Amino acid sequence: MSFFKHTKISLDSNIDTVLGCESYFQGTLTAKGSLRIDGRVDGAIVDAKAVAVGKTGKMKGDISAEVVIVSGEVKGNITAIEHIEVLSESRVEGDLKASKITLEEGAVFNGNCSMSARDEAKTAPERVRK
Repeated sequence: MSFFKHTKISLDSNIDTVLGCESYFQGTLTAKGSLRIDGRVDGAIVDAKAVAVGKTGKMKGDISAEVVIVSGEVKGNITAIEHIEVLSESRVEGDLKASKITLEEGAVFNGNCSMSARDEAKTAPERVRK
């Protein structure tokens, strides 16, 4: 099963970094490639190509990437250059900003959505970093 429906990234072979279900990370994580979170992260994720928050994943902080797929829980703002997918049975509490946003039936979303052209969104992750 692939969380990255609209990209050529498969969770089986192309994930550069995996935080397993027993993992806990605190702080800012800079991931230049793809990242899958099945554990818990308290902090920010910046510069990632693709981020997948798995069903057991819990993210508390902002995410900045090209593509973000959520099937777990995120409490924070998500900014993506390409698109954001919030899958059924997932929960997002925070604002979403991308050129394309998909919310599946059954997902819980509390926040604001902002959609802009892909070129405008390219600069958005730069503003997220501090």
